[in-house]
Amino acid sequence: MPNLVQELNSLDFSVYIGGPMQAAVQAQHAASMSQVSFIQAVGFEDINGTKALRYVDFEFTKSTPNPHVGKSAQQLTDEGLPPGTDVTSNFISTDVAIKVPFLTMLTIPALRIEEMTIDFNAKLTSTETSNVSSEFAASAELGINYKIVNFKASASYKRSSTRGVSVEKTYNLGVKVTALNDEIPAGLDRILTMLEDSIVSA
Repeated sequence: MPNLVQELNSLDFSVYIGGPMQAAVQAQHAASMSQVSFIQAVGFEDINGTKALRYVDFEFTKSTPNPHVGKSAQQLTDEGLPPGTDVTSNFISTDVAIKVPFLTMLTIPALRIEEMTIDFNAKLTSTETSNVSSEFAASAELGINYKIVNFKASASYKRSSTRGVSVEKTYNLGVKVTALNDEIPAGLDRILTMLEDSIVSA
């Protein structure tokens, strides 16, 4: 009978269990590096050989209530306003231009592996085999030479049997990985907050 414990001990669990874990670590590392590459490729632009923060320019017309509506020319003079100040329209249209850092407008990838479950099942089945074979051979020879008859016969029988034990091995490996888009690191969050504060309107 085979030693099934020895067969089980011969399995390289470092490959079956350590392999998926190493793959998860490499995937986490690749996700972190993709975040860095994303920031460098999208958030910055090359200007005259130097890296500069990429901005998006917005221009629009803003309407605000006219605080000078109905005022007289003397009142405008007293307030130090030019004589051509509009005093008839209820609203004043103003052109506004805003420069917004591009990184503050995007979702920065921050993929993180939250959970990894490894299911490894090893099944060893011992089977005893027995083979029995029989072989029978016969030959006969008859010769006639005038009045002399020669007869010759021979027979043989052989029986052989073999016994053995075979072990059937079945392995099942299942890996379940749960990933989520994690919160951005604290340092990057502070940088994005500073960039939001740097939004300029004119």
